[in-house]
Amino acid sequence: MRTVVKVGTSTLAYSTGNLNIRHMEKLCRVLSDLKNAGNEIILVSSGAVGMGMGRLSLSERPTDIVSKQAVAAVGQCELMYTYDKLFSEYNHTIAQILLTADDVNDRAHRENFIATVNRLLEMNVLPVINENDTVSTDEFLIGDNDTLSAVVAANAGADLLILLTDIDGLFTGDPRKSEDAELIPEVEEITEEIEALAGGSGSGMGTGGMVTKVRAAKIATAAGCDMVIANGKDPSILYSIIEGKPVGTRFVRRKN
Repeated sequence: MRTVVKVGTSTLAYSTGNLNIRHMEKLCRVLSDLKNAGNEIILVSSGAVGMGMGRLSLSERPTDIVSKQAVAAVGQCELMYTYDKLFSEYNHTIAQILLTADDVNDRAHRENFIATVNRLLEMNVLPVINENDTVSTDEFLIGDNDTLSAVVAANAGADLLILLTDIDGLFTGDPRKSEDAELIPEVEEITEEIEALAGGSGSGMGTGGMVTKVRAAKIATAAGCDMVIANGKDPSILYSIIEGKPVGTRFVRRKN
């Protein structure tokens, strides 16, 4: 099965911006094990800006584009170095792919991207994909890695997209504010009511909230790919998700 796994900054780093070593080590171990079982894994990873903040001892996320690009350039080095070190311990090779909106909107660029991903998977390499924050401007900005992961899943012909975040899934209300909020285990159709349940951003480290996750679900399911939103605090949850067990919120692919 071809699976795209997206991890947010809140899963990879502490609120300080420093790397959560325990979470990242376990994530790489689980993904390596899933690859050993025959799954094709594509990782869409946030964290470049967050790790850059930690490396540069910044307390707040940059707001101007130039500072964000500079911080991302620093953080991307640390992010990929860490992934390479951890996956190498389990004899897996990774490859870095950095994208802008132009790479998925332009037909020739998109075909080259798809061909590269397919060849990497044929070579048993694990692609690690992120938006190219170092050169992206508003004109070429995808904007968030929830949307990016859905675009990657759609173009790569993935069977499943998993968004690991800091919340258990889509709820009937905000579980941080209401004790009556209930988890929605499955969504067969993304209606106006489902979209209305999406709130704003969660942690201050990332850029996405439930709005972007529901938008990602619309992209993925329209392309024939199931999507699951689940809590990434324990990466072992990936085993249950891939086995089809009821975890988080599953958005069912459109049959047509």
